[in-house]
Amino acid sequence: MEKATLGGGCFWCLEAVFLGMKGVAAVTSGYAGGHVANPSYEEVCGKRTGHAEVVQVSYDPAMISFRDLLKVFFTIHDPTTKDRQGADIGPQYRSIILTHDDAQATTAREVMAELTAARLWGNPIVTEIVPLTQFWPAEPEHHNYFARNPWSGYCQAVVAPKVLKFRKNFANLLKPDQGA
Repeated sequence: MEKATLGGGCFWCLEAVFLGMKGVAAVTSGYAGGHVANPSYEEVCGKRTGHAEVVQVSYDPAMISFRDLLKVFFTIHDPTTKDRQGADIGPQYRSIILTHDDAQATTAREVMAELTAARLWGNPIVTEIVPLTQFWPAEPEHHNYFARNPWSGYCQAVVAPKVLKFRKNFANLLKPDQGA
């Protein structure tokens, strides 16, 4: 198994999508990219820890590539807005790829260059690519949030559309039990 650590807005959205991908064994919501040890959700939301809300994806590279994870990642969030995803504003919602090794950093730069050349967005991609120094798991109430709270207003308005977009655009990457 390998790991990918990605931030693209609220971790509930990313977690819900990546849990449905073939080859993904686990997804853990958490915090990374900051300067405070073991931050709490409230501290991260206070915008002074430097952390982003991220997910750490454990995946089988024989079934899914890091490149494919990044293709999904760039589809389910807006990588052109600094410190923002929709109505969620602050550095904790920034677009960030925290690499585990040089190969991931190289792949991330290649994918971003390909996407930039394709001109999919009207604005430049602002996604950070930095080495992962420390991942802090989020509090238990944030894990499996969408599955446990599918009818909450935020899940219906924000998370569910991203899950549907993933299922529509990446049916070939769905776990067999997820359906298209």
